[in-house]
Amino acid sequence: MSGSGPAARLQQLFEGRRLTPTQRRIAHSMVRRAGDVPFLSSVELAELAGVSQPSVTRFAVALGFDGYPALRKHLREVAPAESAPGDGDDAHNEYQQAVLGEIENLRHLAELLADPGPVERAGRLLAASRPLPVLGLRAASSQARGFGYFAAKVHPDVRVLDEGGSMLPDRIDAARRAGATALICFALPRYPKEVVDALAYAREQGLTVVSVADSAFAPVAGHSDLLIPAAVGTGLAFDTACAPMLLGRVLLEAMCDALPDAQARLEEFDARAAARGLFVE
Repeated sequence: MSGSGPAARLQQLFEGRRLTPTQRRIAHSMVRRAGDVPFLSSVELAELAGVSQPSVTRFAVALGFDGYPALRKHLREVAPAESAPGDGDDAHNEYQQAVLGEIENLRHLAELLADPGPVERAGRLLAASRPLPVLGLRAASSQARGFGYFAAKVHPDVRVLDEGGSMLPDRIDAARRAGATALICFALPRYPKEVVDALAYAREQGLTVVSVADSAFAPVAGHSDLLIPAAVGTGLAFDTACAPMLLGRVLLEAMCDALPDAQARLEEFDARAAARGLFVE
């Protein structure tokens, strides 16, 4: 996928590499903090990823560098000058910095969407699945519900799976028996183990899994047939998910493009809503 931002360049550095789970965790942490990584020590990166300092060194060697200093030198050479921490920070308070961080995440998403192929493929998969299960637990439940709300206006059978527990595999089974061929999952930090288990189970049952996660190295990657990343903001006490939400709307657009009767369904809904006086104009 094309792109020129810090996160996109890191993704390109990792593409095609056979990384261990620990190394994938380091890569994931680096993508989430793409603007800061060129200025972190190996100890700081290890703390960020929750791994040992030697693991960071082995990770750098696995990428083809002599060690972490050589990797960091490479990242500093390719990082734009304006990405250095502290540049302009004094002019903005922490709330503004959080907003600016999300704007940068949206820029990364725009770069990713320069290649529309993955989104268009996802749209076709979701449009063809009858019913369409939409999975999202805990932090991602609002993303799943929002996607499901709008998807139901154009798709004949949308089933939102936003609660875990022993009933979750049963609901996946029910959707599969009813004819589902694909499932879309929203997965955001911190990732519930139930989500990973549910995706593994869904694929065992023959469903094609489309995932929206905050990184291509998220824990759900190994259980997804198609994963499209959209970073979350980490500048506040709780992560912000503007880019994943927007990516969900983009996927809805792609699904509408693949549904020949989408416009007719929307017009039918508008007519019913007007007859019921559903909305205040």
